[in-house]
Formats: sequence, structure tokens, C-alpha cells
Amino acid sequence: MRGPLVAGRVVRRQGRKALKRELTEVMDRKQKLALAIGSQFRQPRGFAGWLVGWEMALRSSNRQRNVWAVGLLGVEPIDHVLEIGFGRGIAIRALSRRATHGLVCGVDHSAVMVRQATRRNAAAVRAGRVDLRLASVELPTFAEPFDKVLAVNTMGMWREPDAGLQALHRLMRPGGRIAIASQPRCRGATAETTVARGREHAARLSAAGFTSIQSDTLALKPPVICVLGEVL
Repeated sequence: MRGPLVAGRVVRRQGRKALKRELTEVMDRKQKLALAIGSQFRQPRGFAGWLVGWEMALRSSNRQRNVWAVGLLGVEPIDHVLEIGFGRGIAIRALSRRATHGLVCGVDHSAVMVRQATRRNAAAVRAGRVDLRLASVELPTFAEPFDKVLAVNTMGMWREPDAGLQALHRLMRPGGRIAIASQPRCRGATAETTVARGREHAARLSAAGFTSIQSDTLALKPPVICVLGEVL
């Protein structure tokens, strides 16, 4: 009788090992998929990037966050404004509706987003009131300094945020204002996460030379914080 019993135990052990391998493979595939999706949100590209762009534009929280942050900047009709990481151009449209006799520039490191934002703002682009470029925070050359600068949920992706803020400070006119908005997207993010992110952004802005640091919060889940600074 021992022979069949031993054989049964061997079969069960082999079955458990096979199941464990299958589960490991499933988890590996899920992890790779999550990384691929996260990569598309950081830098949309190809057809998947096009879909991500549409998803970002349709998400109501994205619209609320962008329009709210634009309102905090206090853009005037003749202002020159720069947005870092404009995505599908939601904030660009809101900015251009305020800077009616000025210029709105934007840089984004995704060619897919540049195309989508250009289509969204086609009339203003043709009129020369909006200038969208493919670039990162390593900024291209602009003809004139900026009165206002905006970055919404992008500073966390800058390779060197402190150097980037210093470069933006140099590009701005005296009296200019910058707004750095952030809604934490990490797993388990809470209001406390938002507060900590705001403190971090405020410290970086101050270290880069910005003054009159203040912040405001938008009640989403999790909350959005926008930290503002000025150039003397």
C-alpha cells in the first residue's frame, strides 16, 4: 500500500509546484503590465499613448485640477505664460482664454501629447497665441521672459526638480508668479500625503529663489495642493 501513497504525495507536491509557478508567472505579467501602463502615463507614446491621452482628457478630476490651478495664477490679457507638461492641452486652452493678447507656450516630452494638444488648441495655434513644443524641463530658448508659469502633476517626473525650478526662475519677469499643482497618485494617498507634498514643493520653490510662498487646496480625493511663488 505504501507505493500508491508515496506516488500520490509526489503527484500532489508536483501539482503544488506547478500551481506556484503559474501564480508567479501571472504576478510577473501583472507587474509588467502595471509598469507599462505607468510608463505610458509618464510619457505617452504610440497608440497606447493616444488612448492614455484620451483617458486623461475625459477624467473629470483632470479637468477640475487644471482649470482650478489656472485660476490661481491670475493670468492677465497681455501675459506671457509657460506650462511645463501640458498633456492634452486642457490648461493651455484655459490659459489662452485669459491671455487673449499675450502668448501661451508649453513644453511636453511626449510627441503624442504635443499632437493632441495642438489639435485641441488649433485655432489659437494658427493665430500665433499658443506655441507648443516637444521638450522636457530642459527648456528650449524663448524670445521673451514669462509672467506666469504652471506645472500640474509633473514636477515629480523631473529628473532634477531643484535645477528645473532655478531655470524657470531665470526665465521669469520680476513680479512673475509660478504655480506648482500636485494630486498624489501613489497607492494609499491621503490628505496627509497631499500636505507633505505641498511642504516639499514649498521648500523647493523657496530654495530656488521664489518668494511669497503660499498654497491652496482643492477638495478632490485625494486633495490637490497648489503651491505658488513669486519672483522679486
